[in-house]
Amino acid sequence: MPNRDLRWNAMIKIEEIPVERINEYWNIQFRYLVNDEMITTEEEKEYFQSSEYRDVLKSYMLRTPDTLHMVYFVRDGLKIGASQYCTFKSEDGKCFILDFWVFPEFRGKGTGHECFQALYEYTQSDGAVYYALNYAKEDSRRFWLSLGFTDNGTDEYGSPLMIKRAN
Repeated sequence: MPNRDLRWNAMIKIEEIPVERINEYWNIQFRYLVNDEMITTEEEKEYFQSSEYRDVLKSYMLRTPDTLHMVYFVRDGLKIGASQYCTFKSEDGKCFILDFWVFPEFRGKGTGHECFQALYEYTQSDGAVYYALNYAKEDSRRFWLSLGFTDNGTDEYGSPLMIKRAN
């Protein structure tokens, strides 16, 4: 695979987070999940900080194929957001987006759309054929609809799914 540590899309770079820096990501992710009220109960908070959750994802970062990627969105040298995704190359090329967010101080003015466009181009060059994700809030659903995603039923846990075919 080519060196994909940093790539440009307009003004947004994608910076891969190596497994050695995973704790940095976990700290940022947890604050996001709490502050955006994606998780609200003590049980959910404990789970997202547990080794049960984190060790599984860490192991996915180390597997091939179908490696889990954790990335930052970087603009003008500043981290403005982050994402977790896995492209299932051993299957049908589905790129499943586990997390995607723009840090609060950088939201608005189309920043989320720019970050998704950067992620889209980045994952396309690595074999993504189509995109899928879960969402927890109606605001999130509206955002993904604005990017061309459509509703696609629910997963095995009853969480709503969305899908986007590549252009």
